[in-house]
Amino acid sequence: MSEFPTASDVLAPEVEALPLPDIAERLGVPVTRVHQLLRDGHLLALRRGRIAVVPAALIDEQGVVKGLPGTVTVLRDGGYSSEEILRWLFTEDDTLPGTPIEALRGNRGREVKRRAQAMAF
Repeated sequence: MSEFPTASDVLAPEVEALPLPDIAERLGVPVTRVHQLLRDGHLLALRRGRIAVVPAALIDEQGVVKGLPGTVTVLRDGGYSSEEILRWLFTEDDTLPGTPIEALRGNRGREVKRRAQAMAF
């Protein structure tokens, strides 16, 4: 089985990030399924110290935040690295308002994806 990808920690220290076993518990799946979600690009992980963690904002009560996998795919296809994607998702944008991940969580995914497509192409 291949290793799952992790990014460098480019997020502010106050951004809550959870170890993979905690993400698995919240999603109600085995940790190996979280590894697969990371390999498939449905989730993004980073390393804090030596620990692989996922920003807590990337999941909600239903699972992976709706629209996140598609947004990540659009940006990756446009040449963005995982670090750049994470940075963009958690950077304030006064025109949204808030951050792109907050907009995705707030059911404003169409606007986030439109912006991602504009950035990527």
